Amino acid sequence: MIDTLDLKILKVLEKNSRLSFAEIGRLVGLSPSATRERVQKLEEKGVISNYTVEINSRLLGYDIEAFISVKVFHGKLKSFLSVVGTYPEVKKAYRITGGQNVQLEIIAKDRLQLQRLIDKIMEYGDTLTQLILSEVEIDKEKTTYTISK
Repeated sequence: MIDTLDLKILKVLEKNSRLSFAEIGRLVGLSPSATRERVQKLEEKGVISNYTVEINSRLLGYDIEAFISVKVFHGKLKSFLSVVGTYPEVKKAYRITGGQNVQLEIIAKDRLQLQRLIDKIMEYGDTLTQLILSEVEIDKEKTTYTISK
């Protein structure tokens, strides 16, 4: 069962997952050992599934970030889903509802790399590409998780 202290711990980890158990505990009012125990239980339950790092791809020379929506041709979905994960430009892929059925988040060094990727994808379906101009900062303090009863 998740309680309000667990939610506070999750909020702290969401902001900075590199904090020590002592620092997290100080922020939520627990001892380091109690914090460690709660975090481990959250991991065991699958509530915490991964700790990641956010990479600024532009500083690595990837000047293009985009979303590509794909309306996969009839009978090609299974083969597309098996191959899309092999494209190095694809950061994330989602099955979605609506007019398209797959949404890709991609990075590319330049327009030519983007064009080549789109050409590969077009073997499987129609595409709609939207270039990302900038990321809107979201105030994570306002994100609210509640406890189901």
